[in-house]
Amino acid sequence: MDNFTFHNPVKLIFGEGKMDSLTEEMPKYGNKVLLLYGGGSIKQNGIYDRIIEKLNDINSDITEFAGIEANPKLSTVREAIDVCKKEQIDILLAVGGGSVIDAAKAIAVGAKTETDIWDIITQKGKATGSLPIGTIVTIASAGSEMNASSVITNWETKEKKGWATPNAYPTFSILDPALTYSVPNKQTVFGIVDVMAHVLENYFHHTSNTAVQDGLAESILREMLDIGPLLLENPGSYELRESVMLSAVLARNGMVNMGYKGDWATHDIEHAISAIHDIPHAAGIAVLFPNWMKHVLHKDNAGRFMQLAVRVFHVDPEDKSEREAALEGIHKLREFWKTLGAPVSLKEYGISEDELDEIADKTVQVRPEFGNFEKLTRQDSIDIMKASL
Repeated sequence: MDNFTFHNPVKLIFGEGKMDSLTEEMPKYGNKVLLLYGGGSIKQNGIYDRIIEKLNDINSDITEFAGIEANPKLSTVREAIDVCKKEQIDILLAVGGGSVIDAAKAIAVGAKTETDIWDIITQKGKATGSLPIGTIVTIASAGSEMNASSVITNWETKEKKGWATPNAYPTFSILDPALTYSVPNKQTVFGIVDVMAHVLENYFHHTSNTAVQDGLAESILREMLDIGPLLLENPGSYELRESVMLSAVLARNGMVNMGYKGDWATHDIEHAISAIHDIPHAAGIAVLFPNWMKHVLHKDNAGRFMQLAVRVFHVDPEDKSEREAALEGIHKLREFWKTLGAPVSLKEYGISEDELDEIADKTVQVRPEFGNFEKLTRQDSIDIMKASL
């Protein structure tokens, strides 16, 4: 494996009833709180009232900022940054899934600089600090609660950018699986897809001596295969919600890919798509990933695909070539996601072949080649998207 330095400063507070930790954690960072959330589901399921009660118990000065989008927009982030500066906010409390937390990271960084946040996201400027961020996770999916990464969409320029800075790590994250009971079926499906996709993006690499990391990745994938259908049948199961929530964290907190760099080409293509079509991120990933796998599969890398097929999808390798076993594993992945209810075609979201050139241009906007497991070009992105229509 490659040499590496691992540092993750996030305080993870995990378990039922752990929202009570707010009264202990929040006063450490100040009194003026910006409460961030999305479309308002937390008001319908009672989570909002519980949070307000806890914040009132410690006499917090609360400013609310609702309406964070599923693909958080730059315009929304900028607006919230202005609120932070005007109200002299001490700490952000982000309540929701990856989108709210991603927005919180950009807001927290932008609030501590005069540089426009988009310049920081596009690496034209540098982050100089950040407001502290607390998170309460209500959707187990992105794992953004324990990493420094964020994805923001500039709707005016039709760009969706992933970025990261050590300044953007949340200070603490509260994960209570019971808070995810009310997540709609479709969002639960997308959460499982997202967890698996994050593991798979890391799984495909050419670095040697990664048996420990492979084992962790494979165990997370097998757990999702085992419990995914059970969770959809039993959405009120604490144990199943607990497993998905922990898996989401492990998939994206840097542990799975210690000592090597994953691929991430599929995410690059999906980001280009949803910069133009505001589709659910995991929906695009579910469609694209099996087609990326088939597109890059060849005799020199088939062994990696076969390992995944055998260890995770229980493909019997007897009397099969590496390629045949690999293709069976790819088919089983697609069928599993399809069985859960994930989409199988970009056309389900109104995406047509006429738009692929524009999307492909955005895929290679930063660099002409992308991906790490296999280097891809603009034409490769078009071919993968054509197979996904």
